[in-house]
This record gives sequence, structure tokens and C-alpha cells, in this order.
Amino acid sequence: MKITIALIDKLNLLRNGESLPASQLKGEWVDDLVRDGVLISTSHGSRRTLFAPNAETLCKALASIDERFLDMELLHETLLSKNTLRSQQASSTGNSKLVMTRSCPGFPVNSYEPIPCTLNDREFVVNPQEGSFLFVTDWQSFFVPDDVVVVGIENMENFRMIRQQRDLFEQCIGNNRLLFVSRYPQSIDLRSWLQIIPNRYIHFGDFDLAGINIFLTEYNAYLGNRSSFLIPSDIERRLAKGTIERYNDQYQKFKSIKSNIPEIQHLIDAINRYHRCYDQEGYIKIKEPCFSTKNS
Repeated sequence: MKITIALIDKLNLLRNGESLPASQLKGEWVDDLVRDGVLISTSHGSRRTLFAPNAETLCKALASIDERFLDMELLHETLLSKNTLRSQQASSTGNSKLVMTRSCPGFPVNSYEPIPCTLNDREFVVNPQEGSFLFVTDWQSFFVPDDVVVVGIENMENFRMIRQQRDLFEQCIGNNRLLFVSRYPQSIDLRSWLQIIPNRYIHFGDFDLAGINIFLTEYNAYLGNRSSFLIPSDIERRLAKGTIERYNDQYQKFKSIKSNIPEIQHLIDAINRYHRCYDQEGYIKIKEPCFSTKNS
């Protein structure tokens, strides 16, 4: 049974002694309540209605079906408030899962140099130790200096290993302060945050038709000219040695993709010319292993 505000409103009508068209309340659990006499079904020509002869009996029967019906008013209020925390639900009812809420909104951020930001009107410096990154949950109150370029990274390996790609970012973006962000977990929080800040946004994803579609439909469509796609100068050389299989897998779905942004259309044309794709992880510089030597 899916509990919705509309369902609670219907049950409240029955609880208050009013009738309800049988067509508006269906399911095996309804049939069980009718069979047990908790609800009475009456016919009016071709129409049937339901009513509850005893409100207390109805409430007890509903609570036995689902404990969330123990407090109909609280359940209704909780459903109306989409941002209700699980802790608030548990405190009120003992059940943190009255409604599905996101326990961890927000997105991760990373940088390889200190970026002074504000969070909840207080100074907040993004400067994670190598091997770690930060997660911003109160993203509505998270702001960065206007001159900082926000770089969105699709794949988590690239996001974690930004220092091994610093040469790439400096070649493509220049001498700018960079704040790296990732759309993880999958949600619209990152995009919503990008819409409320004025900063320039650069998208770094896989060099395939699906990756370009993600940028065009999920970022550029909302951010307009503030957004661009990171395209390294050597991408054609790398595409020539890329993967054929994923290009073939994606082609039917994305074969009609086009862009009025010249550099992106040039990338689309190159992908279609080589019939290949290239993963962004290929731009991570692999550190040489350190070997220790001992004097003999």
C-alpha cells in the first residue's frame, strides 16, 4: 500500500462518518476491511459506496495493517513536510521511515589549494588533505568567491585524484582557483546549487555521446553561457585509440545529438568520425612507484 496525502484524506472522511465512492478506495486490504465489517459497502444502482459504522474500530484496523496509521494527523503533517528529518520522525513516532526522506542531501567538494567559502554565514575553508574530500549538506547556504571556477567531475576516481590531473586543468582552464564538485549521490542538489551562484561552471566527463548529452541536458540547459565542457587539446589523438564497443552501444540512442556550441559539435563530429569514445580516467597521471634501495 502506498500511503499518500490523498489516501489519508479519504480515510479521514470515513473516520468522520462520511461515505466514500468505492471506486476511490481499492485494494486487498479494503476487501478485507469490508469482509470483517469494519467498512460497509452499499449499492446505489450501479454505484457502490463505503462507510465506517465505527470510527474507533476503523482506526484500530488501519493501525494493525500499518503502524503509520496510529497517528493520522502526524502522518499527514509529515507527508506535507518533505524535509522532515528521520530523527524528527523517530522522536515523534518511534519510526524513522514514516515517509522516505533523503538522509544525506548535498554533494562532495574538493580542491588542491585552500578556497575560502562561507557556509551558514560562517567562514568555511575548503582545503581537504590529499586522500580525502569534503561533503556539503547545507548547500543552500554554501557560497564561494565569484572568481572561483567550479569544475564538475562525473567519475569519482577523477574527482578523488584531482592532484594527478592538475596539469590538465591548468592547460585547459588557466591560472584560476578551482573548486571541484561531483554529482554524487545522484540528485539535483548540485545543479540547484549551481543555479543560485554566479560562478563559471566547467563540466569534465567522459568523451562520449552519453557524456555530452548529460552536459547539454542537465547543466547547459539550466546554466546557459556560464557552463562549458572541458575538451583537452589532444582529445582527437586519444579518441583515435578509444573504445569502439561503447560507441556502438550508445549510437542508436544518441546518434541525433547536436549542439549549437561549436567546440562541442566539433567533439561530436570527432567521436562519430572515429567511431570511438574515450574515458576521462585516461587523464589521470599514474604515480611512479617508489622503490627503496639498500646499501649492500
